[in-house]
Amino acid sequence: MTSLCVLTGGKILTLAISAFSLSWTHSVEKGTWRELWSVTPAGLALHTALIKGSGAGMEPGDDAIEKDGWIVWHPKSPPLPSLSLAASGATVSDWKLCHANGCIDLGQKADDDTVLKPCPGP
Repeated sequence: MTSLCVLTGGKILTLAISAFSLSWTHSVEKGTWRELWSVTPAGLALHTALIKGSGAGMEPGDDAIEKDGWIVWHPKSPPLPSLSLAASGATVSDWKLCHANGCIDLGQKADDDTVLKPCPGP
């Protein structure tokens, strides 16, 4: 089984998951942004991006469609070895990481930076 390692606050949290969503509120436009990711042997793969509304810094991809009040598209990018989430303390929301067993809030205070990456295999 694949696992996601969450490195935050000097601690490592291991989640035995193969898929997760990451969501936050855009700091300028105040719209919700959500991304759907999978944990693969090649890295973290972004499959789908969704936004509520649009504006500066919230431009959807070329294949975007509107569905149930969301603008949805499928980014074309290779898997990432890791994903860094910076926390400035000046944004309007935390990062919310959700998976089949629940959600956790990340980056709740300034300098509460987080790194997501596939955990090393056995």
